[in-house]
Amino acid sequence: MTQTIPTAEPFFFPGFGQNARTGCLVQHGFTGTPKEVRWLGEYLNRSGYAVCGMRLAGHATQPEDMIRSRYPDWLASVEDGYNLLRSSCDQVFLLGLSMGGILSLISATQLEIRGVVAMSTPYKLPDDPRLKYLKVLSKVMPYMEKNKDGPGAGWFGDDWKQHVAYPQNPLRSIAELNEILGVMRLSLPKINVPVLLISSKDDHYIYEGSMDAIYAALGTKDKQKMWVEGSGHVITEEPKREQVFQAAGDFIARVSRA
Repeated sequence: MTQTIPTAEPFFFPGFGQNARTGCLVQHGFTGTPKEVRWLGEYLNRSGYAVCGMRLAGHATQPEDMIRSRYPDWLASVEDGYNLLRSSCDQVFLLGLSMGGILSLISATQLEIRGVVAMSTPYKLPDDPRLKYLKVLSKVMPYMEKNKDGPGAGWFGDDWKQHVAYPQNPLRSIAELNEILGVMRLSLPKINVPVLLISSKDDHYIYEGSMDAIYAALGTKDKQKMWVEGSGHVITEEPKREQVFQAAGDFIARVSRA
């Protein structure tokens, strides 16, 4: 039996035609899997781009693996995907959903990339006095319930039924998420490549001022914001995903040919 959850495997689509030498690294979110960005990857590949969807360390296997992972491991996963694409591409774009957006924005200051598309990306975690004690609390309470309203809460449509992710949030990993958000906030003014931010007005999972706060802090002059409606947090799998995909594709086409 394999360790990876079926349908949640990482993927690679070779490029072709005039866009074959442009690579797109599409990155999933916290507790998620490559499956949540696979449709985006397939869309981009239809335009000829080489596309890689990495599995972040500790994800898509079992929650215990995520508890053992630390945020530098997640950044290393992104770097692995980048290096795979650079072996056959002249330029690489980073696209990330939620925590994948955090990782993409940080990596934009560490890797030679062409641009970033950050989707449903948080600026910070909700204010909670327990945040500073998460590492200690995790020793007695390993997991936190994701949603008290049950499966599919916060989603639009029925695509949540095919979504694959861990059913609970590992508390120790939330502490890592909180730390890497601090790294992202420090990185934003240093970013000098084009950035497209996409969020849903119906995303109640993250701090509602996230996209505006990220946009304001970005160092690059080439930055755009796009709002969608009728989708929740996982906008790459929800009803308005084609709008998201087209915006990402248009951004890559514009920047790659500039």
